[in-house]
Amino acid sequence: MPRIAYVNGRYFPHRRAAVHIEDRGYQFADGVYEVVGVHKGRLIDEKEHLDRLERSLAELSIPKPMARGGIRIVLAQIVRRNLISDGLIYMQVTRGVAPRNHAFPTNSKPSFVVTARPIKPFDREAILKGGKVITAPDIRWKRCDIKTISLLPNAILKQKAVEAGALETWMVDEEGFITEGTSSNAWIVTKRGEVVTRRTGPEILAGITRLKVLAIAEKQGLSFVERAFSKEDVLDAEEAFLTSTTSFVKPILQIDGQTIGSGTPGKLTVALLDWYERHMEGDE
Repeated sequence: MPRIAYVNGRYFPHRRAAVHIEDRGYQFADGVYEVVGVHKGRLIDEKEHLDRLERSLAELSIPKPMARGGIRIVLAQIVRRNLISDGLIYMQVTRGVAPRNHAFPTNSKPSFVVTARPIKPFDREAILKGGKVITAPDIRWKRCDIKTISLLPNAILKQKAVEAGALETWMVDEEGFITEGTSSNAWIVTKRGEVVTRRTGPEILAGITRLKVLAIAEKQGLSFVERAFSKEDVLDAEEAFLTSTTSFVKPILQIDGQTIGSGTPGKLTVALLDWYERHMEGDE
């Protein structure tokens, strides 16, 4: 069955979906996006993703393409038309089509695109194989809290990870503290059993999976704190992991070739993954 995309009010075969060459997303990266996971046909944390989409739009003064109810209908249609059981929904809103000019146009209409692709079903054992990360200076702009489509710095640093045989690059700010991964949030578990991730702010994206893991930690009575940590803190930690819509809760076993903790997935990381799986199933 061919993939189906939604573009500005119409559904198209994926290969025919297109936007105008003067769309400001194409020319200026003037837009935002969200990626929503689908598990057994159910959109995971749909409300939180739409909340963040609306915040990103407001921060860039881009009008909403339609009311939230309309967006939810489009997402449901994309899931249904693409027969998605386990997959990812990508939605993007740009400022729209206008003659090329750096200043915002006064009368453009936002462009709204939604696509979907299937992924392999949740595989606990594959996730628990974990991975390694490298570090690199954070070269992004100073409003990383907005989920914009301007991802070239992220792509450059993700490629460095690929070339190093690593899962991810953890970016480091000018003070030597880790901000986040190119497409994920970074975490450690200290030797005292404290779960640590960086506080939200302009330096990082407030990940939806991050938000849910913090809520799970609180519900389970775990000790946790939101604060900055360095590579040295990672090497002194008992465990490390990352979170994202696509990786869930994934153990990190090495950083820049050095082993973290025992070099195997930690007990708290495994427990958080299991609790997160229950959340996806609707049991938490």
